[in-house]
Amino acid sequence: MQEEQRSNGEIVEIVENRESRRAFFRQAGALFLASAGIAELGSLAFSEIAHGASLTPGIQASPTVWSGWEDLGGLLGSKPSVSSWAPGRLDVFISGPAKALWHKWYDGGWSGWENLGGVLKSAPGAVSWSYGRIDVFVEGTDNALWHKWYDGGWSGWESLGGILKSAPSVSSWAPGRLDVFVRGKDNALWHKWYSGGWSGWESLGGVLTSGPAAVSWSNGRIDVFVRGTDYALWHKWYDGIWHDWESLGGILTSDPTVSSWAPGRLDVFVTGTDSGLYHKWYDGGWSNWEGLGGVLKFGPGAVSWGYNRIDVFVGGTNKHLFHKWWA
Repeated sequence: MQEEQRSNGEIVEIVENRESRRAFFRQAGALFLASAGIAELGSLAFSEIAHGASLTPGIQASPTVWSGWEDLGGLLGSKPSVSSWAPGRLDVFISGPAKALWHKWYDGGWSGWENLGGVLKSAPGAVSWSYGRIDVFVEGTDNALWHKWYDGGWSGWESLGGILKSAPSVSSWAPGRLDVFVRGKDNALWHKWYSGGWSGWESLGGVLTSGPAAVSWSNGRIDVFVRGTDYALWHKWYDGIWHDWESLGGILTSDPTVSSWAPGRLDVFVTGTDSGLYHKWYDGGWSNWEGLGGVLKFGPGAVSWGYNRIDVFVGGTNKHLFHKWWA
């Protein structure tokens, strides 16, 4: 398998045929959980599925439902985050020129880039809790959590305190509910929520080497993903109580991102050691890893606007925003 970045920014992947793509390997590692009294969770083994069929931006070259890559331009300084308030609507956010928050949306066609100001120290995290509503969170230059929202117009910036060591991630299980997750200065997972007013900070333990990714597939359910000290994907979920950490393997070189198109469905995306995009999903049980190609400079952001639809965004080696979708 080979990948190259052409001078015009085109991402090209050359792969073996579909029947011979599997590459298996072992990895030993441990995640140390602060909440479990620094307990080692042991070693693991897993299989990786190598990259899929050959792709170039904008061209579907294999008999699957994944699109090719679409170049949406821009000048990214961070991984993208994306939200959707309705089928056919996408809102993408990045840290861009001048470290400001920049916004680009799709509603029958792509907008230009909109500068929303601020001075960001991290990538943004965004979610929509209902039609016409977007909440965006970032780490500010003071390492605190900052919040900006859209509800017919953009608000100013609101400081929510804390000391962050990563980009925030946010989920919503109902209108008026927000759950924000960050990596704290102690490398643990920290949680803050809004339900009529803001809570304090709650430590959920763990030792993270990435920012978190969170999604809600139904009322009262949250799934959170992080990279552990062994660089594997780790999972923690809430369904009335918080459950222990679960290792899902892999070797990650980026923060994870996650989307859900229905109750019981999760789609997780990461950057692999070859700088390609990888996908793992849950639908009654966890899949192996699926390679989706590309050469990523900034890790992915993903959202589902409806059943069996996923939109994934990454930063290419030319710092442009690239888009790939499943439908």
